[in-house]
Amino acid sequence: MLSWLVRRTRLPLLTLRCGSCGAESATAGDGRFRVNANGKLLDVWLLVRCVSCNRTIKLTVHERATVKSLDPARLHGHHLNDPGLVAATLLDPWFARRCRFTLDWTDAWTLDAPTVPLDGWPVQVDVTFDDPVPVRPDRLIARRFALTRPEVLRRVKCDIPLKRPTSSAFTFTVLAED
Repeated sequence: MLSWLVRRTRLPLLTLRCGSCGAESATAGDGRFRVNANGKLLDVWLLVRCVSCNRTIKLTVHERATVKSLDPARLHGHHLNDPGLVAATLLDPWFARRCRFTLDWTDAWTLDAPTVPLDGWPVQVDVTFDDPVPVRPDRLIARRFALTRPEVLRRVKCDIPLKRPTSSAFTFTVLAED
């Protein structure tokens, strides 16, 4: 059995409309938070930049939250601009839905996979994910095995639908040519 790993190479772009230029793409870049205190209340924003005009856009993480209501370690991470916390915030589906953006994973991930033996058919592969990178299994398999997508649908036995994007681990078997 072969093991493949899908991992993130950088933070994905955000599909988010810019208020200045109207472009649809923004980046979190290195990832920064802005923490603003007003008395005992805190506001925390994730700062992203428009790819076209470089304008800063603030995405609300916490709004008018009391200091006591926030986890101290998480608040410390906001102050330090912790890259892990930036990634976790950006990849949170609830945060994306609330801030009305989607993630564009184009060129933001890679597949770590050993070379495929050409003589040992059938080949069984276990695919795991480090981050929730949505990939279509049929495209992933077609690219790695140099097959056409119709050929993938004919030769591959899988425990999930091949045409639907997934970010969950799955296993598949590639059968020998007919």
